Amino acid sequence: MASRSLYRAAANKRILSAVPRSARCYSAAKGPADQASSGPKVSEPASDAETHFGFQTVKESLKASKVHDVFSSVAASYDTMNDVMSFGIHRLWKDHFVRSLDPGRKPGGQPLQILDVAGGTGDIAFRMLDNAAKVHHDFETSVIVADINGDMLREGEKRAVATGYLPSNRISFREEDAETLNSVPDNSIDLYTISFGIRNVTRINEALKSAYRVLKPGGVFACMEFSKVSPAPLDAVYQQYSFSIIPLMGQLVAGDRDSYQYLVESIKRFPSQQEFAQMIRDAGFLTAGRGYDELTFGVASVWKGIKPLEVAKK
Repeated sequence: MASRSLYRAAANKRILSAVPRSARCYSAAKGPADQASSGPKVSEPASDAETHFGFQTVKESLKASKVHDVFSSVAASYDTMNDVMSFGIHRLWKDHFVRSLDPGRKPGGQPLQILDVAGGTGDIAFRMLDNAAKVHHDFETSVIVADINGDMLREGEKRAVATGYLPSNRISFREEDAETLNSVPDNSIDLYTISFGIRNVTRINEALKSAYRVLKPGGVFACMEFSKVSPAPLDAVYQQYSFSIIPLMGQLVAGDRDSYQYLVESIKRFPSQQEFAQMIRDAGFLTAGRGYDELTFGVASVWKGIKPLEVAKK
């Protein structure tokens, strides 16, 4: 409860600030605002170092395009993919994630500017706007949904139209690289969320630096991701399910075994709960307690951090 109060107290101090729309934006009526754009500017590695793509070793310069292909393949069946990978529990996790953040204008406060990264289909964004409206009677808090994959964004835009969130100024969709967030100004965001997306980023440390940069002092970073299961006997069962059943289900349900194989491998390669919490602290964020909460025996976890109100001088 103490950590939740800490995050909510920080959120109460936000001030809404405008964010320029220089990135490629999507609107319900017009489609991509910049038809000439070829998408977001993807950050270039300083050297052509190697990284992992699932269990494969690839050049850093190639990983983003490979991840892009995976999510273009699963965009239309994204919810089905998450149902297969989490036994359907991801819906409960997402509800819990948003409730724990409790987004929306508090008494005496201002509407929030929220950035949901890797949020293409709008799952988290819609929940946050629902929470703001239903819990806080706040119809001014807004969400920028940023994703490097245009197919995922178009799927989210369709859902926004179907649910009545578009056309409105409460939600917008942008093609953006999580490592750079080129169109998002420094110190402009109250709440940064990323759900089941950060493990697909080529250089996670760069994404954390960008999150720190765009958040206002006192702003909240919140990440939900698949993580390490415990105890060991349960993990053994989960690994057997992950590598034997999930790719097969991907083939049967979506006709795409390879994408699902990558996704389970990417979970295995993601840092442990403790390691990722330390990465968040190393990026400059303050954390409460151990910095994370486990969900369903660690099948997923939620990490939170706060950008300090005053940055220590070096």
